[in-house]
Amino acid sequence: MSEYANRIFKAIADPTRREIFHLLVVGSALTISQISNSFDISRQGVTKHIKVLEEAKMVGFKPQGREKIIYAKPEALKEVKDWLSFYDKFWDDKLDSLGKFLDETS
Repeated sequence: MSEYANRIFKAIADPTRREIFHLLVVGSALTISQISNSFDISRQGVTKHIKVLEEAKMVGFKPQGREKIIYAKPEALKEVKDWLSFYDKFWDDKLDSLGKFLDETS
């Protein structure tokens, strides 16, 4: 697995970061203040979470006046989706084989 995928897994391992990402996906683009208002943590805490999402390339920034607008980059999850799809197929094949075996032995 690539270092990039490891950063994504680190980013989505935390429930607060998942919720921040979700807010950005459904809310299009928000400021740090808007995101901070949705949580019972400090603005600095939110900024740290956003930094981890940025390292995973899951968010981007657009300047707007004196503020930065943060937006989701959901395409970053594609590498994780691809990694998981291998195991999805693996388990589908294993369960199909088990089903066939059970059908033959019953």
